[in-house]
Amino acid sequence: MTYWLTSPVSKRNSLMPESDDKRRNSVGPVLRAGEVADAVVEAIQEDNPDKEFLIEDRIAYVRVETEGECVIRQETLSQALGRPITMPEVEVNLTSFAGRIETTDSHMRFYLEKSL
Repeated sequence: MTYWLTSPVSKRNSLMPESDDKRRNSVGPVLRAGEVADAVVEAIQEDNPDKEFLIEDRIAYVRVETEGECVIRQETLSQALGRPITMPEVEVNLTSFAGRIETTDSHMRFYLEKSL
């Protein structure tokens, strides 16, 4: 299940069933709004079907969060975008992220080494 949030941050908990403790273990990208961000939202959900995501659309940027770990595959992202895309092109649109990040030519992985 994916929870979309477009209201002020103070209303987050009414939309996301997770506790604040789990939020401390959140990972994921923050991207400039646009076609790449839209494709990332679609691809990340397809590449991580067992995960629940909180997606915050803040007009200028989009924050995608899940617990522990998530992966974006270049192939899935290209399909969602409808054209080839390289991971460095995604990095240009990546304004921030939660957790640690691992990038290769074929995927981008957001993860935690330790859970709180």
